[in-house]
Amino acid sequence: MKTFLRSTGFLLLIAVLVIGMFTPTGLAKNKAIDYDSYDEVAIAQDGMVATAHPLASEIGAEVLEKGGNAMDAAIAIQFALTVTEPMMSGIGGGGFMMVYDAETGETQIVNSRERAPAGATPDMFLDENGNPIPFGERSTGGTAVGVPGTVKGLEEAHERWGTKPFQQLINPAIKLAHKGFPIDSVLADAIESNSGKLSRSAAAEVFLPDGQPLDEGDWLVQKDLAKTLKLIRSHGADAFYEGEIADALAETVQDFGGSMTADDLSDYELSIDEPIWGEFQGYDIASMPPPSSGGVFLLQMLGILDGFDLSQYDVRSWEKYHLLAETMHLAYADRAAYAGDPDFVDVPLNGLLHPDYIAERRALIDLNSVNENPTAGDPWQYENGTPNYGATEQPDQNQYGETTHFTVADRWGNVVSYTTTIEQVFGTGIMVPEYGFMLNNELTDFDAVPGGANEVQPYKRPLSSMTPTIVFDGDEPVLTVGSPGGPTIITSVLQTILHAIEYDMELKAAVEEPRIYTNNINSYRYETGISADVLEQLNSMGHSFGASPTVIGNVQSIQIDPETGEFKGVADSSRNGAAIGIDLKKGKDNGKGKGKGKGN
Repeated sequence: MKTFLRSTGFLLLIAVLVIGMFTPTGLAKNKAIDYDSYDEVAIAQDGMVATAHPLASEIGAEVLEKGGNAMDAAIAIQFALTVTEPMMSGIGGGGFMMVYDAETGETQIVNSRERAPAGATPDMFLDENGNPIPFGERSTGGTAVGVPGTVKGLEEAHERWGTKPFQQLINPAIKLAHKGFPIDSVLADAIESNSGKLSRSAAAEVFLPDGQPLDEGDWLVQKDLAKTLKLIRSHGADAFYEGEIADALAETVQDFGGSMTADDLSDYELSIDEPIWGEFQGYDIASMPPPSSGGVFLLQMLGILDGFDLSQYDVRSWEKYHLLAETMHLAYADRAAYAGDPDFVDVPLNGLLHPDYIAERRALIDLNSVNENPTAGDPWQYENGTPNYGATEQPDQNQYGETTHFTVADRWGNVVSYTTTIEQVFGTGIMVPEYGFMLNNELTDFDAVPGGANEVQPYKRPLSSMTPTIVFDGDEPVLTVGSPGGPTIITSVLQTILHAIEYDMELKAAVEEPRIYTNNINSYRYETGISADVLEQLNSMGHSFGASPTVIGNVQSIQIDPETGEFKGVADSSRNGAAIGIDLKKGKDNGKGKGKGKGN
């Protein structure tokens, strides 16, 4: 059977007739859903879906079960997540979709990262005295909104690889938005903790009825969003980038102090990118190139750590966490100095990943002491050229973005690894009135202080940390990995790969193993499960792990057995995610048990 056949047409009439297709099983008006009943681990033979929301996982699994391929399922999932995870991603944002096409053997990326509007300026995040505007202020205004790319990205991906009518894949999201669903604990917590910024826009009517935040189990209906999705169903991406939606979006951004115009939307361009490739312990790794910093610094850190034989140390030993922390400090110093949109700046990719440069960086790490001044190196010595930007010092904003990652694999061998976002939780907090979708604050991913590789420029894409990744054994994909979490994304993917490959852990255990994150010697995070003795030893050496653990990332992953073709899907326990597998002889299979949570 041919894979990723291009759809022959939109077949709108047929799509309308089958509006009830691909609907979450048993979802009826005001029917409670036990989100805890969904499995975080699934094993199946004919397809797999892993997302951070069970209703989206159900929708994707039903697409696979009814003959759709991995791309069809991914498109349906993203539209569904716009409804069920409006605080994490949606049509008002952008993302990176990595696609492995089994028929051609090619791996490509649909890059729908947001762009700065034409009116953006390098100093737009500075106050009248030339100082950076406080992050809480600059992240909630119209100047923070980038031109969204998700809708155009989904349409482009469908044209290249989809098989089911595009409209049919939007139908489940329309039904969820129109009829509603009971919100889960993650959305309820997000509404409560962000009620202040939600109260400033049309979002208050949706998430704060009568001035009170919706609670877990409350029924969420989003009829304005359903209207918008219907317009996209009828007219494709043009409905979003031209006409009434574009006008309303631009007007809303301007109302909140931004410069975006309808022309910025109609002028938006995505790109089809090639992955950045690396090797780790015999596996080939495809990850995200710039404007994401994810892939290059994932591969750089893997290269540095590969010289330490990390698994000689216990997985929760001080030695392991020390080597991780020291490696992260060096990589994030390079990231701050050299990463940006390659359409605007020269990124020294060859130098950053050159074996001699990696050896230089590795030599700066001592097992018994902390490097108290980790700084960027000089990868340009391994490049033909010089940087076309300077070095700048940026304020430490100490706020981490959120987003969502999901992954799909089908019976024909196709794989999608997709990270998608509106940046901070609920983005700017601004909803487009009468159209019901949240607007991103991605432009805060640019440097506030101009002059560096990641300064604001019109049409430029801000630096990202999103790291959708596929690991190959020879020519066959064997593992997908990705996570939300702003700059912590890279280290969540890093540690999952290390746990799965270096430590040879079972996939659920690899995902749940406690993670750390540190980008400099003054900023540390860690998860529950690391012993007090280990933390004390690390701090006695000069690290600064605090008293309170936190949650880092939310990894969704699929493992593929190249010999049997069996899929194992895993959803991270830090949200209410679900892995759902497809066995055509048995129908949809919700998995093999919840698995253990973090710290167990």
